[in-house]
Amino acid sequence: MTHAELAAGLFRSGFSCSQAVFAAFSEDLGLDRETALKIAQPFGGGIAGTGSTCGAVTGALLVIGLKHGRSRPEDLASKDRTYALVHEFLRRFREEQGTIVCRELLGVDLGTPAGHEAARRQGLFTERCAPLVARAADLLDALL
Repeated sequence: MTHAELAAGLFRSGFSCSQAVFAAFSEDLGLDRETALKIAQPFGGGIAGTGSTCGAVTGALLVIGLKHGRSRPEDLASKDRTYALVHEFLRRFREEQGTIVCRELLGVDLGTPAGHEAARRQGLFTERCAPLVARAADLLDALL
């Protein structure tokens, strides 16, 4: 199963976009899935349902950090590598999708009850979010 298929499956099972992307890669990078799901929980729905940065994007950034982030202050090469990969991921995602902002990707503001209900009613979580989750995983595979 590819990371994109795993991420899409996790999303369809009820996890947020950020959780799905991060957890799809976590075990390959030495982090158990349960812990990954907990770490990524705050970022779903554009950061805690506020419609800000897309959760598929934040989940991807967590993956990049887990794989390449620094754990010692003097390791500036890891910091630089991480930032370069983040910038490239964001560039590619924006180029393909037009934005990294959840409310702009969906055309509704998940930060409001009316926006969240509109997204549910219009099937945006299935029709728009699930493909974004899979695409974020594919972009990660290409970068990593």
